[in-house]
Amino acid sequence: MSGVRLDPVDENIITLLVEDARRSFADIGARVGLTASAVKRRVDRLRAGGAIAGFTVRLEPGALGWTVEGYVELYCRASTPPQAIRAAIARFPEVVDASTISGEADALLRIVAADMQHFERVLEQIGAQAFVARTKSVLVLSALLRRPVTPLHEAP
Repeated sequence: MSGVRLDPVDENIITLLVEDARRSFADIGARVGLTASAVKRRVDRLRAGGAIAGFTVRLEPGALGWTVEGYVELYCRASTPPQAIRAAIARFPEVVDASTISGEADALLRIVAADMQHFERVLEQIGAQAFVARTKSVLVLSALLRRPVTPLHEAP
């Protein structure tokens, strides 16, 4: 693994912050056997090294009025650079995740929308981009598992 080297205490600190980013350094310290100031120094080091990119809140889309969710495969015309795809889709707040992918499609988008008509409008607008040859979408019926990224625990 490249980047910041994590020891087991760092991994525990990150896991505790992923569970609740508002957890105090004192609370974390009590759980990992360090003082609050020692935890703060470790968190600062993890932030400076890029292991922790920031702190955020997880929202429940349905509670905010986003009742439709779907994944859209983008099939692009030849020689479309990822930066062009990103620039075009970044203006849609409904696109909450986007990645270039291997396989036949060039990119995969996760879209949330207020309702089916809203999803369709966004899909039409994305499909109208000059570089898009076609799209293929699937709708989410129910989310089975969603979890945040946590440290990779290497097998013994």
